[in-house]
Amino acid sequence: MKRKLEKLYMAFIIFLLYAPIFTLIVLSFNSSRTRAKWGGFTLQWYQALFANEDIMNALYTTLVIALLSAIIATVLGTAASVGITSMKPRAKTVFMGVTNIPMLNGEIVMGISLMLLFIIGRIELGFGTILLAHITFNLPYVILSVMPKMKQTSRATYEAALDLGASPMYAFWKITFPDIMPGVISGFLLAFTMSLDDFVITYFTKGPGIDTLSTKIYSEVRKGIKPEMYSLSTILFATVLILLLLVNFSPSDKNAGQEAQKAHRLSKKKRSFGRIPQIIVGRVLPVLMVVVIAGGGIYYGRANLTSGTEQVIIYNWGEYIDPEVLDMFEEETGIQVIYEEFETNEIMYPKIQSGAIAYDLVCPSDYMIQKMIQNDLLQPLNFDNIPNAKNIGQVYYEKSRQFDPDNQYSIPYCWGTVGILYNTKMVEEPIDSWTVLWDTQYKDNILMQDSVRDAFAVALKTLGYSLNSTSIHELTQAKDLLVQQKPLVQAYVIDQVRDKMIGNEAAIGVIYSGEAIYTQTENPDLAYVVPKEGSNMWIDSWVMPKNAPNKENAEKFLDFLCRPEIALMNFEYITYSTPNEKARELIEDPAIRNSEIAFPGDSILSRCETFTYLGEDADEVYNQLWREVKSN
Repeated sequence: MKRKLEKLYMAFIIFLLYAPIFTLIVLSFNSSRTRAKWGGFTLQWYQALFANEDIMNALYTTLVIALLSAIIATVLGTAASVGITSMKPRAKTVFMGVTNIPMLNGEIVMGISLMLLFIIGRIELGFGTILLAHITFNLPYVILSVMPKMKQTSRATYEAALDLGASPMYAFWKITFPDIMPGVISGFLLAFTMSLDDFVITYFTKGPGIDTLSTKIYSEVRKGIKPEMYSLSTILFATVLILLLLVNFSPSDKNAGQEAQKAHRLSKKKRSFGRIPQIIVGRVLPVLMVVVIAGGGIYYGRANLTSGTEQVIIYNWGEYIDPEVLDMFEEETGIQVIYEEFETNEIMYPKIQSGAIAYDLVCPSDYMIQKMIQNDLLQPLNFDNIPNAKNIGQVYYEKSRQFDPDNQYSIPYCWGTVGILYNTKMVEEPIDSWTVLWDTQYKDNILMQDSVRDAFAVALKTLGYSLNSTSIHELTQAKDLLVQQKPLVQAYVIDQVRDKMIGNEAAIGVIYSGEAIYTQTENPDLAYVVPKEGSNMWIDSWVMPKNAPNKENAEKFLDFLCRPEIALMNFEYITYSTPNEKARELIEDPAIRNSEIAFPGDSILSRCETFTYLGEDADEVYNQLWREVKSN
């Protein structure tokens, strides 16, 4: 009975550990983009992965930074260990204590402190700052690995070598270094692994156009899990598994000695075969790693090496431009586009405010543009250099006056509404009101936006108030209503509402109109409505930060985006409504060109409001009330 329980327990543990991994592997071969259904076996996601230069560049950057930081940290850490060993006991204790502090601190503390240091030192965030950061947090681990070996070395042998006429450096390499070699190798491997695995510190110290695998996967998952991520994770798992198998099945030192004793009884061929795993692990794999890293650098870095000095640095929402548009602009103008994405306005704003990274163009939402104008973070656009801006409909410029009174700082890029997406197979009657989000029959089937303003907009409109309310009484009522709703909510999400609704994982979700258009193409059972109480009409516009380093190139990029055919390409790719009237005329499908979702009429827009910036005090009130909602 005891043995059966042990086996059952082991099987349960293995299931918990490996069932998610097995699911991920299976999904990497699923031809359907949604995880909710099996579409047949395919290798297309692996093909797409290796064809994705952004991911492959991130892989190369990860390996290079890990290798360089590990080598430099190992050299510096070994030298530091030698120096600390020769110190007096009190000084040695102090230095070891200082060395160990970074390992005890949270990564976020080191990440933020290093970022602030680089900003104060006016060091441009990029590859170099990531490398410096990784060397910094790897150093203590190398010292920790080398110091025990230094304590085990014989000082007398080293001094005897000096007495016999050897130089200190020669004596170190011949006497001391061979003794501490295991610690040095352990320190290097530990530093390499730590660097390879890091996310937090890299996230705070990276610049535009630079991503490691961890930051790239994070940014992709925030937008919704793509099948390519399943493929990437499968490859990483398989690689680690193969390495573990090679190490575990390679001959140990003990076995190697036994084999030597039996050598006279074994043929040369058999002896050679027995050493294959050891040769692979000890020689082939290190050489292969160097070749892969060098080859990847040459292949994927070729474009950057050959590109001109002209560039434009863009900061935009995820999945908010057709990648082909970027390629077309680069080919036509010779200007290199350095592109970076953000997930929310609130994540974007501190980066612009800090001035740590100088972006040429940013695409915030309405209320955030107003905030940036008030805080003197933007510069006026020269519309003489952007003649295609005339293709933007006047109605959108008029709407923009709510956050950009003189239309000096912004050019509308995308717009839409916020409404309810519901599954007609899971909801009995058509929906026309926000109140359905408080219907108990849909408990655990409701998706809410994980956004302060969007969540409160829903509650405020349900109560009949303005979504720009600053009344404490009204906001408290809205907070209480959201707290009342919380037990019914399956999840607070942003972009993930799209995948969940496509996969029939929820019945109702608050969603942006552009996302609704896409979901309906994937799942025809989904319907979208702007509730009768009213909602938000939002506008995302291009603006130019005050410290933009490439103003002329940015203006060329804006003019390029305002071309009707380019605006049409972006509309077809991101499915969010375009304010470019000439582009709308080019839409061939009349059902889309006249869609009430993509281009709602006055009857819908008349009951919609645009977010405005309410001031820092009001922002703090909203944030505090939202924290209370989430904590209940």
